[in-house]
Amino acid sequence: MNIIRKKLATKLFLSYMAVVLVGVASLFFATRLSVPMAFNRHMLGMSGMNNGMGPGQGNGVMMGNLFYNFRSGFNEALAYAGIAAVVTAISVSAYFSTRIVAPLKVMISASKRISNGHYDERVTVTGSDELGQLGDQFNKMTYSLEQTENRRRQLIGDVSHELRTPLTVIKGSMEGLVDGILPATSETFIQIQKEADRLSRLVDDLQELSRVESGAYQLQLRPVSLTTLVSTTIKRFNPEITRKRILMTIDLSEDLPPVLVDEDRIIQVFINLVMNAVNYTPTDGRIKITGKKEAVFVRISILDTGIGVKAEHLPYVFDRFYRVDKSRSRENGGGSGIGLTVTKSLVEAHGGTILAESGGDGQGSTFSFTLPIAK
Repeated sequence: MNIIRKKLATKLFLSYMAVVLVGVASLFFATRLSVPMAFNRHMLGMSGMNNGMGPGQGNGVMMGNLFYNFRSGFNEALAYAGIAAVVTAISVSAYFSTRIVAPLKVMISASKRISNGHYDERVTVTGSDELGQLGDQFNKMTYSLEQTENRRRQLIGDVSHELRTPLTVIKGSMEGLVDGILPATSETFIQIQKEADRLSRLVDDLQELSRVESGAYQLQLRPVSLTTLVSTTIKRFNPEITRKRILMTIDLSEDLPPVLVDEDRIIQVFINLVMNAVNYTPTDGRIKITGKKEAVFVRISILDTGIGVKAEHLPYVFDRFYRVDKSRSRENGGGSGIGLTVTKSLVEAHGGTILAESGGDGQGSTFSFTLPIAK
């Protein structure tokens, strides 16, 4: 019984045999009922041959022997057919069991290696049947696990790097103060405070990312005018926009309906996207915010004439700690690389989608996202 429970090939073989045996048994019992009637009909057709012979004991014995021989011959033919069916079932079950079980064994072996951390494991897909589809989905799953593991390692490395830089500055400054190398002036303490603030902002960003991605917050949805959201956001960036002489254009459709959102969360989305546009748009550049209705959504787009994004970077701009311009770290205006990740999660939490587009280096970027219309 343990072999039957654990071996799929045995189950397949027994299933074929069960079908054959049930068929043979059904045929046997059916013939047991039908053979006498068939024999009688056959003999009625031969009754004319017996007209000259009177009924008697010899005639009854002859009929009995004839029926016995007829049934024996039929049972012999049935036995040959049953043996042929069993042999065929064994051959077919052995062939198909091997074809079915072999790729499953390969996947079992591959899954064991994956469980040990070998996420680059793949199986060879042959055919397009259910087993082929299973193999294809298995490979997609292992690829996803490999990417997740790579992102986990990269996240640990990125967080370590982000934490190490301000900690190194703080530690070096404190050692310099203790050794008397650095003067105990306000400039020195301001520098230490700035690095401590950087650490605090990074921890806040990581905490916010964790809360957003885990859904550990509740959206307070209500109808909000898109004009209100845009104007509130622009006010926060007026000093920087003025300093860089950026031409800010707002183009919202007149018939734009209110959107059903958590106002604080969506303002955070606008701030992250506008901040990204302002940071990467050069002096005398342009930023344009548009809004238009699309079915049951409103699409908002933020276009800039900044540094742009190469095509190979576009799929990753919403990943944690990913920076298109590696030279722009937090200390020179690049941020932590978490803002766009949080933005994507917040938009999707509202049931919308977000997309990044760019023509390439120096061609500017467009970030567009959708929000549901308030009914």
